[in-house]
Amino acid sequence: MMSVLMMSGRKDLLILMPIYDDWDAVGLLLPSLDRVLAGAGLIADVLLVDDGSSVRPPAHWNAQAWRALGRIEVLALRRNVGHQRAIAIALAFVEQHLSPDVLVVMDGDGEDAPEDVPRLLACHDQTHRNKVVFAERTKRSETVMFRVFYALYRWAHVLLTGIPVRVGNFSVIPCTQLRRLVVVSELWNHYAAAVFKARVPRTSVPTVRAPRLAGRSRMNFVDLVTHGLSALSVHSELIGVRLLVVTATLIAVMASGLLAVLAIRFFTDLAIPGWASTVVGLLLVLLLQAAAFAAFFAFLILHARSQPTFIPLRDYDYFVDHSSTFVASAQKTRSPIGQNSNYG
Repeated sequence: MMSVLMMSGRKDLLILMPIYDDWDAVGLLLPSLDRVLAGAGLIADVLLVDDGSSVRPPAHWNAQAWRALGRIEVLALRRNVGHQRAIAIALAFVEQHLSPDVLVVMDGDGEDAPEDVPRLLACHDQTHRNKVVFAERTKRSETVMFRVFYALYRWAHVLLTGIPVRVGNFSVIPCTQLRRLVVVSELWNHYAAAVFKARVPRTSVPTVRAPRLAGRSRMNFVDLVTHGLSALSVHSELIGVRLLVVTATLIAVMASGLLAVLAIRFFTDLAIPGWASTVVGLLLVLLLQAAAFAAFFAFLILHARSQPTFIPLRDYDYFVDHSSTFVASAQKTRSPIGQNSNYG
């Protein structure tokens, strides 16, 4: 059992950050975030999701000079599950126990610039507070090699799904859409892709990715491939259908070629001795492989649909260890969302 201290703020604004060992960066990000929010007349609480970090978080952060940040909570997970799954667990936790009016999801390493938070919230207000507002990356700050592989991933994503990749985790979620997202099973694999798959109303705001505030990015080639496959897995049915269409087209082309070869062999004098049997054998092999490929994907899709799925709102509790308060709210004039509650 653990105590969950409810948060509060203007429009009940909550900022969620998944963290894995990036406590130094978070310590630099929070003062900057406080300055930006105060300048925009915003007040927010913060929920840091400790994704099984190997480095212990600091004992506390000094909040005496903060004007916009209220309570800072840390939600500790039992094990490291990765960025996307940590977000899925945290979204379900927030919807179940905190229920803010507006939720901002951003990275804690500083690459999601605090200056963009008011811009995303302004777009949220302009869209009648009913759409998920993503930060659309117009420029990235990673190494050249990373950008090359990321461009290849984006190309493959469009080719396989028909959906361009322009957004990441940095976003604003209104409470009306948070209630929908926490029952989307695909959220377990990839947050942004799940929003697209569930056809949640969405829009985007152009932003530039900022450099990290401290430390090095842990995203390497293997992590990038895993991240890409996680996003593609959300659209597995769409990818399977597109591949089936391509395979069916190839089967039709090869079947037509096979009929043409047989027609030339038996109804014309154009055949060269021995060539017809060679071409027919080759086309038959390709035809059988294509048919086997199509059958494999069909059964794979049907098998995936028959398996039990992870529902964040139902299953998140298995991964939550405890929550703790790092900074109590310094805002005395705000009314709390609710009273203390227990769960376990």
